[in-house]
Amino acid sequence: MDDILSRFYMKGKNVMVTGAAGGIGSCCAIAFAQAGANVLLVDRKDAESVAEEIRGMGGQSIWYQADLTKEDQVTAVFDRAEQDFGPVHSLFNNAGVCLLENCEDMTYAQWREVMAVNMDASFLVAREAGRRMIRNGIHGTIVNTGSMSGDIVNYPQKQVGYNVSKAGVIHMTKTLACEWAEYGIRVNCISPGYIETKMAPVSGTPQEFLDTVHERIPMGRHGQPDEVAGAVLYLASDASSYTNGCEILIDGGYCCY
Repeated sequence: MDDILSRFYMKGKNVMVTGAAGGIGSCCAIAFAQAGANVLLVDRKDAESVAEEIRGMGGQSIWYQADLTKEDQVTAVFDRAEQDFGPVHSLFNNAGVCLLENCEDMTYAQWREVMAVNMDASFLVAREAGRRMIRNGIHGTIVNTGSMSGDIVNYPQKQVGYNVSKAGVIHMTKTLACEWAEYGIRVNCISPGYIETKMAPVSGTPQEFLDTVHERIPMGRHGQPDEVAGAVLYLASDASSYTNGCEILIDGGYCCY
């Protein structure tokens, strides 16, 4: 058996990370750089500080601004990435939004916003990555970001749009894993629970709500973005060479009961 640790290394690989400006995205981008990858950051927000941090570590990184709900911008960002670094070998398809709203009060525009970012953009980016991997003969990897909310209803939060969109991402992952296996492309997803980011903050959140949430998490706390990065690196790298169509729950045990 070869050195198992070497399978986690991604030296010379071009990895695209969407939703890269902060939280899970930026933390995983830095983990990819530590594994030796060239990291292509994509976000509507300014992610230049993340690119600078990676370059400061001696890595290669560039930030592209794009609205991934727009098909032409998805195509354009892959074109630019190929011009700058060459074909994308791995995609961390991570961009997403969450809207807390009672269903009866939710407007159709709000519903469409959540679906556009979480479901439509995830499809457009995965499709473009898959098309190019197939065209270039690359046995690549795609890691989508689902959520435990795609598997369970984490009441008392009221977020029907988010829950439905993430369930769609999880099932899209399994579908693409089957469709693209013949091309040597593996598609998996992570499903985080309560991770301390701007989407699920701890500071500024009423203690009563935190107590309710933590009582339902066997580990009794929020997770941290760097506790997600290891799973993402595993799924994106050769360490997971026989893992396909998999969903890894990273929720401190929330979904166990």
